[in-house]
Amino acid sequence: MSIYYYKTQQFLPIDIEKAWNFFSSAKNLALITPPELDFKILTKLDDKEIYAGMIIDYTVKPVLGIPLRWKTEICEVNRPAFFTDKQLKGPYAIWEHTHRYIQKENGILMEDVKYKLPFGFLGNIAHSLFVKKKIEEIFSFRKTVLEKMFGAETLKNI
Repeated sequence: MSIYYYKTQQFLPIDIEKAWNFFSSAKNLALITPPELDFKILTKLDDKEIYAGMIIDYTVKPVLGIPLRWKTEICEVNRPAFFTDKQLKGPYAIWEHTHRYIQKENGILMEDVKYKLPFGFLGNIAHSLFVKKKIEEIFSFRKTVLEKMFGAETLKNI
């Protein structure tokens, strides 16, 4: 079974505290997820700041509108530089997403995902046929929404 990495970078002209406050709130994840995934948070969050060991349950409809339960754990938190969540239950054999924020002169640079599909050879075929494209679409949507929310600048001076 192959482990895949999806690397993306996005520059946002905001300070690192504003970035941390937005991205470390699980409630905001629904805002930057494509609507067709029908992403819903099931865990009562009470506006708590994330912490290592925090468990969050979701439902998502990644394929054919079929709902899947997804459970993640916040495994590592280093405020305001990064946090990492790992899937405990869901569609992947491995899903580790490190949300990294690097302070730059005029804003922050975000870096995002390590994942592995189940089902061995069949998982590799599924990755080639549609999973890779779906992940690219999700992060492309996220990038567009974030540019509208926070503004966008080119990656100069990075």
